[in-house]
Amino acid sequence: MTSLKKVDKSLSIFLTDFLLNHFDLLHVTELGEVSSKNMIYHIELAEKNNLPKGYNRLNYESKGFYPEKTIQDFPIRGKTVYLVIKRRRWREKQSRIEIKSDYSFTTEGSKLTIELSDVLKDTGRDPRRYYK
Repeated sequence: MTSLKKVDKSLSIFLTDFLLNHFDLLHVTELGEVSSKNMIYHIELAEKNNLPKGYNRLNYESKGFYPEKTIQDFPIRGKTVYLVIKRRRWREKQSRIEIKSDYSFTTEGSKLTIELSDVLKDTGRDPRRYYK
């Protein structure tokens, strides 16, 4: 496992401002992937304890996290990157209705970040790939 203090600053050049503003970096782990025999990064992020806009903090309480979600992001230095995202949940104190922030990380029907999916779509549509 990599030291968090050293990694925090260096990862800011790889992670989007959106992620850095809304999530805390928990761990960065470099692992070996058995099937491909390549090294991969697992970057674990937890949503900051900020109630979604439009809700009163006096009426809601944080109730932990939803099950984490793992999505693939852009490679870093040729290594596959997986973002392990923990989304926070809040509960209204009297009605017990749960709410969460509305983020969209993945392309519908995939486990890729929207940015990575867009890049892959653009390269997939390049006619030069098919007419050589």
